[in-house]
Amino acid sequence: MAAFTCTSVCNAVKLSASTPATRASAPAPMQACSSAFMGAAMPARMSTRTTSGRGALCVRANTLEAGVGLMGNKAGMTQIFTEEGVSVPVTVISLNDGNVVTQVKTEDSDGYTAVQVGYGLSKEKHVSKPELGHLAKSGAPPLRHLTEFRVKSVEGYEAGQQLDFAEMFAEGDLCDVQGTSVGKGFQGGIKRWGFKRGLMTHGSKSHREHGSTGPGSTPGRVFPGLKAAGQMGNKTAKERKLQIVRVDAENKCILVKGSVPGKPGGLLRIAPSKIVGKNV
Repeated sequence: MAAFTCTSVCNAVKLSASTPATRASAPAPMQACSSAFMGAAMPARMSTRTTSGRGALCVRANTLEAGVGLMGNKAGMTQIFTEEGVSVPVTVISLNDGNVVTQVKTEDSDGYTAVQVGYGLSKEKHVSKPELGHLAKSGAPPLRHLTEFRVKSVEGYEAGQQLDFAEMFAEGDLCDVQGTSVGKGFQGGIKRWGFKRGLMTHGSKSHREHGSTGPGSTPGRVFPGLKAAGQMGNKTAKERKLQIVRVDAENKCILVKGSVPGKPGGLLRIAPSKIVGKNV
């Protein structure tokens, strides 16, 4: 049997049968647990850092990017022809005014390195006062969207800097495009998960029904994550390693090969792809 041990990070409150339990003045801090199996230690996967003297914990779950990216809008799809006459389907991503560095985070100030980018010019009345104050620190105009790119180094970036997509991306580069997928409403299991339908003959009573959801008396419940009918689409999706076919600085757009999530006009987040041995 695996031996499991827990070590508390603070002195435990001692309670005895003769002394009634007293109410603690402050909540007990979290316990650092470690397990061992066959004599081998198993370290925890979650990394935390202390943000204040009271022992508050902050979990960092952001994914490290290969570099700082941009934000844009999906303009639509079209096709271009190569020199050999091959038709290539592409998506046009419009890069409107914006893409300004609104904050640079470092290990000393925030505990990690990241670059915050703002996009989409807006009127002041459409932006809350706290956000206007945050943007004013970097000298940025009122912006509608903010995103963060966590990188290894923030050298070369400063607050208020205008990002130039023509210098950041070139033809042939690979990028990751993230957006919100097209919502399809409430759908059944056949359309949502690709289930096989029942017989369509006269005696069949399960043409497009879901069917059984699990065992009966054991375990007597439905397991979490069961594939069933429900909301389809309208979720954050990312297409990885899309090739940039063209960078049009005059029309302020880039063309990527293939399709990207969302409908025309949807907000997109473009970042350099991770290539092992090159940028990661």
